[in-house]
Amino acid sequence: MTIPVIDLTDALRPGGARNAEVARQIRAAGEATGFFYVIHHGLDAELLARQFEVAEAVLNLPEADKEAIALKHSKAARGYECIGSQTLDANARPDVKESFYCGIEYPPEHPYVQRGYYSYGANQWPAGLPWVRGQSLAYTEAMCALAQRLMQLMALSLDLPEDYFDHTHGNPMVTLRMIRYPAHPADADERTFGAGAHTDWGAVTLLAQDAWGGLEVQMPDGSWVEATPIEGSLVINLGDMIPRWTNGRYHSNPHRVRNTRSGGAPRYSIPFFYTPDYMARVEAVPGSVPEGTAPRYAPCTVGEHLQEMYRKTYGLQAA
Repeated sequence: MTIPVIDLTDALRPGGARNAEVARQIRAAGEATGFFYVIHHGLDAELLARQFEVAEAVLNLPEADKEAIALKHSKAARGYECIGSQTLDANARPDVKESFYCGIEYPPEHPYVQRGYYSYGANQWPAGLPWVRGQSLAYTEAMCALAQRLMQLMALSLDLPEDYFDHTHGNPMVTLRMIRYPAHPADADERTFGAGAHTDWGAVTLLAQDAWGGLEVQMPDGSWVEATPIEGSLVINLGDMIPRWTNGRYHSNPHRVRNTRSGGAPRYSIPFFYTPDYMARVEAVPGSVPEGTAPRYAPCTVGEHLQEMYRKTYGLQAA
């Protein structure tokens, strides 16, 4: 089994000539692994390239400058995270990667900020790099629009109205994460990964990766397949909310990263995690629960689902 490539030509707008065809392809991918590439996705190549420049600029700052914007200084989970801070696979060693997080800048008076909901609030920006903010916010806006379009195509793939999920997009809980993976340690054992095996927590992840590769996806039979970089593509994977919404019909499969192919160079990747409104309800969509059976997952809000995932990974209580 391989990871399919889906061409979004003529499917980026409601009424697109290829909407039905693309929806069928998304259905097949969702029922298999929840992973697929997209090409001709409408994102400007220069915008993508500039975001990698942001990642390199921020993550190569002196340690003191990165520490000044560390996650511990943010109530909104925005800022720098050092190597070893996260262990995505509980059976592996701490992940060999460092990250910078940012997202939509919700103002202090926004009700979700007032309530202290996790990841809603201000970003932390590095001193001396004034261009980083504007570029990252432009990238976030473009990725948000594409993620919402993918949610519309996913609705079509489930034989639902194209706008079925639109009401969940009011105040999306998005995270733009720039990651730097140093070369895989020479003395690493089999429990050492750049990112340990895990599933993503939200609705859909849009990943831009550099040319080195290193991402691996677990197939239904338990084997691991490389998500080899394809120039101009994004790797899309469905997060854990999608099995909840589809009653297990669509999958959120494990994936992991090892930077063993770069010849000692660092690997950069930029995942964009799209999660709907914190208060949006996540429950089995119409037609997904066979008559006479109960849903496989209990209904919950987006926030309730994510609270549990943060506790499992970080031991944190998310507001």
